[in-house]
Amino acid sequence: MYAILDIETTGGKFNEEGITEIAIYKYDGHTIVDQFISLINPEREIQPFVVNLTGINSGMLKNAPKFFEVAKRIIEITTDCVIVAHNANFDNRILTTEYRRLGYEFERETLCTVELSQKLIPDLDSYKLGKLCRTLGIPVSSRHRAEGDALATVKLFKLLMNKDNGKEIIKTAIKKEIPKKIAPKLQSLLENLPTSEGLFYIQNETDILYIGKGKNIKKAANQLFLKDSKRAIYIQNNVVSVLYEETGNALISELKFVVEIIKNKPKFNQLLSKRNGPKVSFNNDNFIMIEKGRTLGEKSVILVENNILLGYCYIDLSYQLNNLEILKSLISKVENSNYNRLLIKKYFNTHTLEKLIRF
Repeated sequence: MYAILDIETTGGKFNEEGITEIAIYKYDGHTIVDQFISLINPEREIQPFVVNLTGINSGMLKNAPKFFEVAKRIIEITTDCVIVAHNANFDNRILTTEYRRLGYEFERETLCTVELSQKLIPDLDSYKLGKLCRTLGIPVSSRHRAEGDALATVKLFKLLMNKDNGKEIIKTAIKKEIPKKIAPKLQSLLENLPTSEGLFYIQNETDILYIGKGKNIKKAANQLFLKDSKRAIYIQNNVVSVLYEETGNALISELKFVVEIIKNKPKFNQLLSKRNGPKVSFNNDNFIMIEKGRTLGEKSVILVENNILLGYCYIDLSYQLNNLEILKSLISKVENSNYNRLLIKKYFNTHTLEKLIRF
């Protein structure tokens, strides 16, 4: 579980700043499950340059709650969560300082979307939130206000999770949640799984044991828990949590499954040894395949350029699709192997695409 947040402050000397506004979105890796947004009376002056930047002035904060009045709510919404923020060290330091003033030690693990972006989307000109969102086609409303920036960070984090083939983001959260995830009955592990198409990950205390896929994630995981083979029994006895990723359609499931197996090498999945079969060529050198996405209004995209399979992504906005550079920055890479190319050719032959763009 993640607490994705943004904080606006008064500015001023280091460790003497006060909070003027905070927005927190509790995110389970798929949807926002809770939120808290509030102006806060910092009980100190706001630096003039901050007023110009955020538009928040002292008059707006006269009747706002003071930090001690919202401190309990912040504790509640961030408990058992990893704090996620753009420049997380700053936001975490501000919260830690405010709680220290109240005589309370605020300790949370953090993830920084600046650092994650630098790792997963290298070589960009700028990693400032506004410029990064423009580069990636992420809409931002109310820039330099906590609600707008936090919501943009949620969208950015969702995109970064998509590109994180090594599952480093999820593993960070798992380490935090393991004590609560060990369940005596397998049924309890199935309760929160969706009935949509996608992948699921069987996890023990430290590793991914098995990756599965299916049109119905819950049904596919349940079938594994009902098997009585040696492999299945070992998995049933050692499972700690079942994670999942919705994909929206069968082709993305197949391509993502290949990526995940190669990257994570789960103990109980067979390695894909047929990636270099007979050479497969596409009839067109440059095309974009568009299919349904994971949610209403979202589309999945597969990009082929110069007869090379670049990868896949999800988009919400048409201008992301119409701008090839933005599209390339959103792409999660997949191996340009004959195995993956054959998956695409077979999908062409057995499915009617929602849309195909040649360029």
